[in-house]
Amino acid sequence: MARPRRIVLLRHGESEGNIDDSIYEREPDHALSLTKTGRRQAEEAGGPLREMFGDERISAYVSPYRRTHQTFRELALDPGRVRVREEPRLREQDWGNWQDRDDVRLQKAYRDAYGHFFYRFAQGESGADVYDRVGAFLESLWRSFEDPNHPPNVLIVTHGLTMRLFCMRWFHWSVAEFESLSNPGNAEWRTLLLGPDGRYTFDRPFERWCEPEPYGITG
Repeated sequence: MARPRRIVLLRHGESEGNIDDSIYEREPDHALSLTKTGRRQAEEAGGPLREMFGDERISAYVSPYRRTHQTFRELALDPGRVRVREEPRLREQDWGNWQDRDDVRLQKAYRDAYGHFFYRFAQGESGADVYDRVGAFLESLWRSFEDPNHPPNVLIVTHGLTMRLFCMRWFHWSVAEFESLSNPGNAEWRTLLLGPDGRYTFDRPFERWCEPEPYGITG
């Protein structure tokens, strides 16, 4: 099995929805663009990522949202070294379709009280739903490692919550551990590095906003 030496998880740059949540009443979430700041953030992330990858090949997976495609484009990776695929299972958590700003704000407050993993948005998804589809993607990803010519690098351009849930599934975190961690900032990344023992470890952890409060011994 040709497991990659590194798996990079990158959150998209700042989007229109990050600075003005009223836009969700006029534009679908998947169609929101990066702001000028978001484009600059993605461009600035491209430098160290290109240096990290060097002249090695990359297998890239991009969420189908406009802001993630724009983020990937601003990285300016060498197209001759990148195999890129759109991957719908890496999309943002669905909050429903056209959204009422006040209703979403109320539901976010409910989610904060109920828990990000279990709370389901009306006509949308819970964190647990996203966890399930990320798990299905991981099964496909692992199967791709069976190709002896698999690139030594994987790049995943996605969303903050999806990044955390990917790592929850990969490292078998408890729900309590997931709930205690914050999303990365816009255009921030985390790298899973393959060690000599065959295990992957983080280059740096997610920031923790509280101590986990597990229900039992599995926490």
